[in-house]
Amino acid sequence: MLADRTLIEEAQTALEDAILYYRGQPIGTVAARDPDAEALNYDQCFVRDFVPAGLLFLMQGKPDIVRNFLVEVLGLQSRERRLDCFQPGQGLHPASFKVEVEAETEYLVADYGEQAIARVAPIDSCFWWLILLRAYVKATGDTALACRDDFQRGIQLILQLCLEARFDMFPTLLVPDGSFAIDRRLGVYGHPLEIQALFYAALRTARELLLPIGSGNTYLQAVETRLSHLTYHVRKYYWIDLQRLNEIYRYKGEEFGDMAMNRFNVYPDTIPAWLVEWLTDTSGYFAGNLGPGQIDFRFFGLGNLMSAIASLATAQQSQAIVNLIEQRWQDLIGHMPMKICFPAVEGRDWQIVTGCDPKNIPWSYHNGGNWPVLLWLLTAAALKTGRPDLARNALEIAEKRLSSDRWCEYYDGKTGKLIGKEARKYQTWTIAAFLVAKTLLENPDYLALISFDEDPDVSSCVF
Repeated sequence: MLADRTLIEEAQTALEDAILYYRGQPIGTVAARDPDAEALNYDQCFVRDFVPAGLLFLMQGKPDIVRNFLVEVLGLQSRERRLDCFQPGQGLHPASFKVEVEAETEYLVADYGEQAIARVAPIDSCFWWLILLRAYVKATGDTALACRDDFQRGIQLILQLCLEARFDMFPTLLVPDGSFAIDRRLGVYGHPLEIQALFYAALRTARELLLPIGSGNTYLQAVETRLSHLTYHVRKYYWIDLQRLNEIYRYKGEEFGDMAMNRFNVYPDTIPAWLVEWLTDTSGYFAGNLGPGQIDFRFFGLGNLMSAIASLATAQQSQAIVNLIEQRWQDLIGHMPMKICFPAVEGRDWQIVTGCDPKNIPWSYHNGGNWPVLLWLLTAAALKTGRPDLARNALEIAEKRLSSDRWCEYYDGKTGKLIGKEARKYQTWTIAAFLVAKTLLENPDYLALISFDEDPDVSSCVF
């Protein structure tokens, strides 16, 4: 118990050391404070990275930093409708921001992707901002913040960015490689699961926070429609279990018309050999991506965990997901919770899919690496499905290494034995994820800050 308390105190101190201040007020946390590596953009506050830290501050009764973060990031939201492809689109939130000083005056500089590797704009930042806003309102009761005109307008701009008609006709969002937590090329162009799960949670949040007055009514109607279609689409077409695999295996191609069973023209030969034996009668998961002629059968950790937490998955599907994690513990948890993606892309496929990315070599970084930040999502999903034992077992594994490995960013190898080749030490979201996981296990009531009950309005959206 003493060792456990010491570890928590060490993590808390490291988190507080990472707090970023702006004009004398806490505004977020820097991504990492590795004393042995060049800062690059790790000295900035990333919107997605701050979420576990923000949740922890709310759980600890320290909402001011979260409120400041929400206000300032909203101020950085792109508000102008532009036709210039080099400018951020209206409604877009930055991936990160930093504090600059000029003539003794501090100001914020945002990165919308124009400074990032591969210059890809982040689609997930606005969703994480919305999810954290909801958590703040639930933790503090400060509904007045969400009801402010600028916040209502900000929510509407996010919805406008996501709900406008485009060149595809799916309820899911079409996004490029590198536009979310997997911020390098990994063959996830199209409709990746992670974005659909976050999109669903953002729509549920907007339905709770958007006022039904003026143009808000129009957006709320659009939200209701999209929620129903999105839920049905993901639950039916992304879901993979043995029954679904048998259906795909017997698909006929080149079907046309409304009665087609193989709506996406997926050929059975695309089913990978490893998958047939990997699934059991009680396990299942959502595929990583779906599009014309394509099912990406890889397991993506964040998308599946968030689907369970947000109730995009049905209760039965959520149980199947945690069953899979338990049954394939060595593959998905190993020596550090947990895999961001399984299996890794190797050989010629690695060359084509990643563009020979030296950071995404097989079983490293996004290509099959183990990420401690997923510990908080794993804990939340385990609690949501009534399986706290899985969270405790994963946390016990993590506690053995986090401090000695200096809270590193990610781990390499098939089971996460190796410290990531280019992993930063004292990675803030690794630290925060550990503390959030501990806090959730001690007080499961905090799960309400991030989770959603199954939506009765779309509960019939199952296949």
